[in-house]
Amino acid sequence: MFSCKALTGQVYIGMMTAMPVVYKIVPDTLWQQARQSGVFHGAPIDLTDGFIHFSTAKQAKKTAELYFAGQTGLLLVAIDGNALGDKLVFEPSRGGDLFPHLYAPLALSSVLWEKPLPLGADGAHAFPEMAE
Repeated sequence: MFSCKALTGQVYIGMMTAMPVVYKIVPDTLWQQARQSGVFHGAPIDLTDGFIHFSTAKQAKKTAELYFAGQTGLLLVAIDGNALGDKLVFEPSRGGDLFPHLYAPLALSSVLWEKPLPLGADGAHAFPEMAE
C-alpha cells in the first residue's frame, strides 16, 4: 500500500505500515458472552492487566503451550489489526518479543474469523493456518 501526501506543491510517496492480523486464544464460553454483546472486554488476566493480550501468528503456539496447556473448549480468534487503530500497541513481553496489546474493548466488527482450537493426539493444540 502506498500513500501520497501533497506538501508545498510536491508529492511524496511513502510506504504505509500495515498492521498485522493479531490473534486471541479464548474459552468458547467467554467468547459466547462477547457475541451476545458485540464487544469483548477481555479474559480475567486482561481485565487485571488493563489491556487485552493478543499474539502474532509466530507467538500464538507458544502462548497456547504456556497458558492454555491441556485446555479444551478454546477458540482462536483472528482480528484485523488495522481496525484497532492506535489502541493496539506492540510492547516487549516474553523474551523481549513485541506482543500486541489492545488498550480498549474489542469490537467484534474487527474480527476476521474464529475457529476451534482442539487438542491434537500429542496433547498440543492443533492450530489452523494463520496469516503472518
